[in-house]
Amino acid sequence: MQEVTMENQQKHDNLGVLPHVLVIDDDDRIRSLVARYLTENGFFVSTAEDALKAKEILQSAEYDVLVVDVMMPGQDGMGLTDELRRQGNDIPVLLLTAMGEVEDKIKGLSSGADDYLTKPFDPRELVLRLQAILRRKPKPQALEDKIQIGRWMYYSTHGELVDDAGGRVKLTDGEVTLLKALLQKKGEIIDRDSLSKFCDMDPNKRTIDVQVTRLRRKLEEDSNMPRYLLTVRGKGYVLRTEDI
Repeated sequence: MQEVTMENQQKHDNLGVLPHVLVIDDDDRIRSLVARYLTENGFFVSTAEDALKAKEILQSAEYDVLVVDVMMPGQDGMGLTDELRRQGNDIPVLLLTAMGEVEDKIKGLSSGADDYLTKPFDPRELVLRLQAILRRKPKPQALEDKIQIGRWMYYSTHGELVDDAGGRVKLTDGEVTLLKALLQKKGEIIDRDSLSKFCDMDPNKRTIDVQVTRLRRKLEEDSNMPRYLLTVRGKGYVLRTEDI
């Protein structure tokens, strides 16, 4: 089961969220301690107990960086990192291991990892290493002031939709936040929990579903047969800016 630990803290970056970290470690105690410390130091944290669960989670949500234990049952951390790289996934990876030999570090970095931290480690160093990795990661491009979505031109600075005839529709703050998140990941499926975190909305009260419904009514000519803001059954939502 995906475990998410998060506090409402400062917003950052274009999505208005904290960096999202997936911690993968079969040791419940270490996984919990790392998750708690990172949460207290400005990260959204999700966890997985092994590589198999991590790959399942990675199919349905976007992460900024992975913290991966090397010695795990089943596929180990180096094997997982190597598999991700062979698939073309360039998400940054920091490996955690009890092995401190130079050859082990070289092997870990050769698998495609971005950094390597030997256990036992000071959690403050883990935070500094992750911050350094994130600084090196290319930043997502800022949203353009105006973006075409079907018949609408969305003006992000004003939070409104304008059609070819000059008709205008004002979006609420919640709809603007949701649309901003969807546009950053346009064409990609985003699950409800991730959208809730991106938008700082309560996932337990179907708040995202309500906002999606409201936004869809404004974007779509027929909200019952949407062409742009689509629901992917069992997975989440996806925004397309062109007809399908």
